[in-house]
Amino acid sequence: MKNGFMINEYTISSSSEVENVVQRIYKESKEHVYIQIAAYIHNTVLVHNLTSYLKKNSKDGIEIALLKSKDKNDVNIVVYSSDEKLTKDEILYKLQNKNKIVETDVQDCKVQLLKRFFTDPLTGFPNLYQMRRDMQDIEDRTYICVALDNFQVINDFYGFVVGDYLLEQMAFKLKNNVKNSKVYRISGAEFGILIDEIMDFYTLKSYLKELNSMLKNSSFEYQNNVIYTDVTLASSAGRNFENLFSKVNMALKYAKQMKLPFWIYEDRMNFENEYEQNLITSFKIRKSIENSGVIPYFQPIVSNKTGKIVRFESLARLKDENGNILSPLQFIPIAKTIKVYTVVTKSVIEKTFDIFKDNEFEFSINLSIEDIMSEEIYTFIIERLKQSDLGNRVTFELLESEAIIDYNKVTRFVTEVKRFGAKIAIDDFGSGYSNFSYLTKIQVDYIKIDGMLIKDIDICKNSRLIAQTIVEFAKKMGIETIAEYVHSSTVESVVKELGIDYSQGYYIDEPTPKLPS
Repeated sequence: MKNGFMINEYTISSSSEVENVVQRIYKESKEHVYIQIAAYIHNTVLVHNLTSYLKKNSKDGIEIALLKSKDKNDVNIVVYSSDEKLTKDEILYKLQNKNKIVETDVQDCKVQLLKRFFTDPLTGFPNLYQMRRDMQDIEDRTYICVALDNFQVINDFYGFVVGDYLLEQMAFKLKNNVKNSKVYRISGAEFGILIDEIMDFYTLKSYLKELNSMLKNSSFEYQNNVIYTDVTLASSAGRNFENLFSKVNMALKYAKQMKLPFWIYEDRMNFENEYEQNLITSFKIRKSIENSGVIPYFQPIVSNKTGKIVRFESLARLKDENGNILSPLQFIPIAKTIKVYTVVTKSVIEKTFDIFKDNEFEFSINLSIEDIMSEEIYTFIIERLKQSDLGNRVTFELLESEAIIDYNKVTRFVTEVKRFGAKIAIDDFGSGYSNFSYLTKIQVDYIKIDGMLIKDIDICKNSRLIAQTIVEFAKKMGIETIAEYVHSSTVESVVKELGIDYSQGYYIDEPTPKLPS
């Protein structure tokens, strides 16, 4: 290239490398050459041989400058070459221009990278980071969150390509219809609207109503398919911008829980205290569960014919750090939320098996559909049955109030545990789904009639009628029945009158951590 200018660098550490490096220098350089040699000491054999070879192989004379280097091991060579003969000043000028070009390129790269950091790659809209920056420059502001409802369902059903298309279309719909404001994509299926004024509660409420009316039941066409979507809105009223994002997120969560079109956070709501308390409770429960605080309590089940105890139901309890005993309603929902529920189930199973191996009582253990669907729990139960001889003494109680999503997995579980002699009970039958076909699909040994029916069976004709229907059906199916929540002698009398086989409840005995000796 005419008037081309090149810079090449080389490094040598011994005289044996000199000849080869010099040949490379002249082969890779242009016609006119200026060389800088940087060495710790100049009067060495290596530097002398290098300069001699360079001058010897030069066709048109050569300029060599010796520079001081801190590197004690290597000699560094920088070769400046050009198609035309250049003075040192001209070389310096070209170096300066070259550095400016490099600096400009680097600066352009930095600008592009910075722009990408603050831009959503899908929609091209500013993202959450840009919103945070903009908020610092706007003293009076109102922030609104727009969340697409059931977006995961759309993604799963139509695929990610359609999901991305939907997000793009919603983004442009917001931009085209929301005036005097800036639209951001702040997360997966959430957009932010920043208005540079403070709206009082009623103005904001009116604005959100209008916005919801414009966005609800939005339809987008994709390849002859019309996709409908809805939104949930949230915002915060007032001039207190501290923890603004947290406040709006709490309002959004509340709106979704209550199935409201929008919700406005106000400081007097004290959602933070509720969240803080939930976090503290979650931490305590997690700590107690991980420290083996899960303990089984046992409640007897008696035969209504003989009055004798036929088995004990193992019930999960949690001892907290203060020694308080928590019921399942107090810790199971949180255990599921913080994903330690599996630990609870395994702990109850393990401790119950260990206790009953030293006596001759039969026992039952509650399992949720979630437990049965879990491969980890399934494997754990099968291993415990293999390692013990308790299979013919254990009954697994399945909650009827939970929907069965996969009958194949339930059938597999029932079939496998019955190989070890285990029995199956349907717990809380008569609540929730009350699907009688449920009993025809699973090899059930017992039906536990829901306590909500039993507790008022002595005074409520409807409860009595439902219980009677269940008992008659069970007898025809060859299934034995158990009454839960037997809390009085009058209830017990009706239970026996209906021909229910077994009773369980506080009238019989309350749950305790120890078995009778």
